[in-house]
Amino acid sequence: MVKYSIIVPAYNEEKSLRLFYDAVTPMMEGLQEEYEIIFINDGSRDATKEILDGLAEEDKRVKACHFSRNFGQQAALLCGLQTARGEAVIAMDADLQDPPEVALEMIEKWKEGYDVVHGKRKKRKGETVFKKATAFLYYRVLRKITGLDMPKDVGDFKLYDRKVVDAILSLGEHDRLLRAQTTWVGFKQTFVEFDRPERVAGETHYTLKKMINLAKSGVFPNTDYTLTLPIKLGLGLCFMSVACFITFIVLSCVGVWFGGLTAWLFPTVGLIASVVLLCQGAANIHTAMIYKEVQNRPKYIVAERKNIEE
Repeated sequence: MVKYSIIVPAYNEEKSLRLFYDAVTPMMEGLQEEYEIIFINDGSRDATKEILDGLAEEDKRVKACHFSRNFGQQAALLCGLQTARGEAVIAMDADLQDPPEVALEMIEKWKEGYDVVHGKRKKRKGETVFKKATAFLYYRVLRKITGLDMPKDVGDFKLYDRKVVDAILSLGEHDRLLRAQTTWVGFKQTFVEFDRPERVAGETHYTLKKMINLAKSGVFPNTDYTLTLPIKLGLGLCFMSVACFITFIVLSCVGVWFGGLTAWLFPTVGLIASVVLLCQGAANIHTAMIYKEVQNRPKYIVAERKNIEE
């Protein structure tokens, strides 16, 4: 097992790969500890494969995994975690928006005893207002509906201890948002703050479609909120309908005119709709329980053992 593994997803990054290697290699050599750099070529259509194969020929510490097609960043990160042999694993972007010097600060935090070290962005240069705004809203909504205390303003730039990597890999679901799973598994976590610079070369390949798919992978595997929403709406609508019936009955008793039989239509329809929503919500609760069983996550994760053989 090596000391450090750096995992780097790459999609059409021919312009930045050599720059990344030239920036990271001297930094890691300065640690004077064994390391590896694992590039995951996520189905690139440019010269990414040829460049990575060339780097691997020059430096045996460089490893390359080439996907048969584009499977997405989360799949690439997962491949990196499964391939990494390091005691500490650092996930970084190939475009140098994750500054290599910040990785050194993460390593220092790891040596202090932290199991996960997040790179927390103070400033984000080169990103549109739309992307910043949607990310701001999405992660705050995700924290609310999942109950996960996900750290704010962090991405996939982080350091994982080996036991955290093993815990994440033990989770069984297909669609993953590793940021959410890193929170779910727990362990001792901290932050290193940094200003995120612009890309050193090339263009971002993170399209709106990919952002939506990532958002979907964050919400549905980590909460049953969408399944239980109908029963909440049904209870609310039922309460309002019953309140309307009581109000109308009282008004009728005191002789107040309020629109005749037509006025009774709203609470009647509302009550019928609430019954439908309540039945749907009850069925969805069963579906949610089945989903959690199929998901097959471990009931607990042991962070450390002493004098107990695994």
